[in-house]
Amino acid sequence: MKENLVLVKVFDRIKRLFNSQNRKKRSAQSVIPFRLNLLLWIVGILLLMLTARLFYLQVLNGTAYKAEVKRSDTSIQTNNVQRGMIYDSQGNVMVGNQTHQAITYTKGSNVTTDDLYKIANRLGRYVTVTNKNSRLTDRNEEDYYLADKGRLNSVLRHVKTSSEDSDDDKYNKAIDYLSNHPNAWHLTSQQNNNARIYAAMSGAYSLSTTYIKETGVTASELAAVGEHLNEMPGVKIGTAWTRNYPQGKSVQSLTGTVSTTGLPSDEVNSLLSQGYSRNDSVGQSYLEKEYQATLAGSKSQTEVTTNGNNVTKEVVKYPGKKGDNLVLTVNSKFQNKVQQILKDNYSSAGNAYSSGVYAVVMNPHTGAILAMAGIDRDPKTGKETDDQIGAINHPITMGSVVKPATVMGGLMSGVITPTNNTLVDRPIKVEGISTKSSWFNHTGSADMSVDAPTALEVSSNSYMMQLIMKEGGMDYHDNAKLTLKPSIFNKERYYFNMFGLGQKTGVDLPGETAGYTGPSDEKHVGSALDLAYGNYDGYTTIQLAQYMSTIANGGNRMRPYVVKEIRGTQSNGKLGPVEYTTQPQVQQVIPAPKSYFNVVHQGLYQVVHGSNTYITGKALASVKPSISGKTGTAETVSEGHKTTTLSFAGFAPSNDPQVVVALAIPGCTNSDGGANLNMTKQIFQAYWKMVQSPKGFTDGE
Repeated sequence: MKENLVLVKVFDRIKRLFNSQNRKKRSAQSVIPFRLNLLLWIVGILLLMLTARLFYLQVLNGTAYKAEVKRSDTSIQTNNVQRGMIYDSQGNVMVGNQTHQAITYTKGSNVTTDDLYKIANRLGRYVTVTNKNSRLTDRNEEDYYLADKGRLNSVLRHVKTSSEDSDDDKYNKAIDYLSNHPNAWHLTSQQNNNARIYAAMSGAYSLSTTYIKETGVTASELAAVGEHLNEMPGVKIGTAWTRNYPQGKSVQSLTGTVSTTGLPSDEVNSLLSQGYSRNDSVGQSYLEKEYQATLAGSKSQTEVTTNGNNVTKEVVKYPGKKGDNLVLTVNSKFQNKVQQILKDNYSSAGNAYSSGVYAVVMNPHTGAILAMAGIDRDPKTGKETDDQIGAINHPITMGSVVKPATVMGGLMSGVITPTNNTLVDRPIKVEGISTKSSWFNHTGSADMSVDAPTALEVSSNSYMMQLIMKEGGMDYHDNAKLTLKPSIFNKERYYFNMFGLGQKTGVDLPGETAGYTGPSDEKHVGSALDLAYGNYDGYTTIQLAQYMSTIANGGNRMRPYVVKEIRGTQSNGKLGPVEYTTQPQVQQVIPAPKSYFNVVHQGLYQVVHGSNTYITGKALASVKPSISGKTGTAETVSEGHKTTTLSFAGFAPSNDPQVVVALAIPGCTNSDGGANLNMTKQIFQAYWKMVQSPKGFTDGE
């Protein structure tokens, strides 16, 4: 019985155990769906929250956040570098850079007009900006006046506006009102100062740096600005460079100048298209302009990260590269000496009606210009200014100095030969035109036979006119009918142009002119005789130098140039490695044998060293080494008065040309004073003393 009870208890326990396991299993199975449901609810709630957030960001506040993204940006800020310098042939600085502490402003990417106005007013408390630093226009004053919103609204109350007017339309009407009512408003002296600052800031591009005051910044201004920089976003104390001239400022009329108030107004669009900013300084004349890209260098580049108007990070990506330097063919000391020679002797020419005097010294074998000097004179006021560049852009009726080209034309056209070139100098009497003659034979009392060299020696006009008539197929005799055709002008100028007279030389300077060409029709055909001896067309002094160089070197017309090399800069600031060297360039080889040049060379030697009674260049005979050349006089009219052009072109030594000198003095009243020969003599003497030693060169032809 007991055993049965025990078995019953055992079976009950087993049953309870199984029942307990089943309950646990059922309980676990019921927990799994609950957890999954809870997880799904959580995910659903999160998705709902995300959707709500996206709705808030993109729909309700999307515009604001887009604006904030735009306000926080990374851009490239550029800054100017030091401009390249200009050196003479001996390595002396002709145009350098002077360093100044300056007040600069870098415009933020989202700066408003109101921001600029506030910064300008604050900076104006510490810095005085004059017209010399920044020119203030009427529009600058008006813009500053209206930058104050209160003043703008006050002006608009006097202006008729409509609901269709944009803010720009209203502003322009306000500007018109101020322009038309100048007495209705004014700026105090302090406001004028602030207006200059505001104008400079307004003209800057976003993230570009402009100078507020680049010269004349005082120690007190630097201290005051430095103390308040955190109050004026974008304002900094920086460095500026201005040009200086260790050899004297007179060289500016050759090297040119640099703009100091931004891009020149007449070239703004062109320069902007080349990547310049409105506030950049650029070369505005002569070498500074011609070699702008070389001298300007490469701007530095800084990566700027901004948040609104605040700069949060600056990283220099490219430090910039200083502009390359120009090394000229010009010897600065010799250049200054030639300029002084012109000044010292100019008045002796009788210059009351003269418009200037010009000289060029050139290497006949390379075309290198060793000196280019000049004086511009206002005949009405008598004011004289340095004008070296006038040698390339001031056409002058040169006179007899062109006769060697006429002789070469006669030889090349075959109307004379090296062994058969004698004609009789006599007055030229042609039907319908006034008698023309040589300076020494107006009446015919000095008729004489002259060959080509002697015709140059005595400067025979008659000889040159007879050559032209022969070239034109005219059989001359006294009172003959003028049968020349207008085509004779083309024939004469063909030979003149061949030697460089009457066309641009190609010199590496801007603004060169081709000269002046007189009328060439049937009505003026008689003037072809005047053209033969240089009394008709106009040529520049540099053309005269190129032409004489072509004769001196035996027939190679060389392109004149003033830039010898382009060189970099060493770390110590001195001239660096050569990056470019100008190579002599032959523009044309004259198709004439040496025997033709020998005829002309003999004549040019006789001009100075001959024995004829009517020799014209005897005053130069004492100069060693010997000079060969041609004097010139041309009858002109200046300011309503009869005047003369005095000129000269020649080379030395006579038998081994090393240097050519050409000069011209238009509008003289003292043709017998020898000013042209005195200048020539002193220039040659200065050359042998200052540029090249005469040792080793012999005299004579």
